[in-house]
Amino acid sequence: MIIDTHCHLDNKQYYEDIDNVIQNALNHNVKGFLIPGADFDDLPQAIALAEKYDEVYFAVGIHPYDIDKFDEATMEKYVSHPKCIAIGECGLDYFRLPEDEIEKEENIKKQKEVFIAQINFAKKVKKPLIVHIREASNDSRQILIDYNAKEVGGVLHCFNASEHLLPLSEHNFYFGIGGVLTFKNAKKLVDILPKIPKERLLIETDAPYLTPHPHRGERNEPYYTVFVSSKMSELLNLSDDEIQKLTTNNAKKLFKEFSSLS
Repeated sequence: MIIDTHCHLDNKQYYEDIDNVIQNALNHNVKGFLIPGADFDDLPQAIALAEKYDEVYFAVGIHPYDIDKFDEATMEKYVSHPKCIAIGECGLDYFRLPEDEIEKEENIKKQKEVFIAQINFAKKVKKPLIVHIREASNDSRQILIDYNAKEVGGVLHCFNASEHLLPLSEHNFYFGIGGVLTFKNAKKLVDILPKIPKERLLIETDAPYLTPHPHRGERNEPYYTVFVSSKMSELLNLSDDEIQKLTTNNAKKLFKEFSSLS
């Protein structure tokens, strides 16, 4: 059994065939799905799926690209839903910063403020974090430590293979591993994978993005977690069954609501 801890099933790319996508995953032993919150506009679709399928859960949060939309009152509105099990994806992303130095500084400042606000909100509602980090490892790590995010823990979504983030395993954080692991140019992630404590590994897709080999170029979907599991198994010298049991148990420890799945 596999749990896809990060799949954007509320994305418009799935509007026409979402039921088939979920059923296909279930048929391939993918038995749990977590839809991260990136934009409040997508939440109604995420909630509809979570209410339709026992296996689907969702999170509420604002992605660093959408910080101007952050509103804690909206977070409050959705977080009490019984299928809302996490806060995020939230975090820092310095990949597309403005070129103007003043605008860049303002953007980074605002990203940090919104990230910290979501960490504090997660602690208030006692739900784990889904953390997005891109080209911002040092600042992200420091904020998570300084604001005592270990109180709720969480997952470093699409772990970027930064050595600087490994110490967060001691702060109640897990490492989301997805299709990038199967890429031919993923040497850094392949090398660092054995350094991650096994009890901190999670599997994800980030569907519809980052489709694993051999389906690169196609729309990603939760069924493709099987290729991530297979590659992880090869690299860690464990059987595929052992990887699936390991990562599923880890997901159930972090996201307690998944414990009812079998």
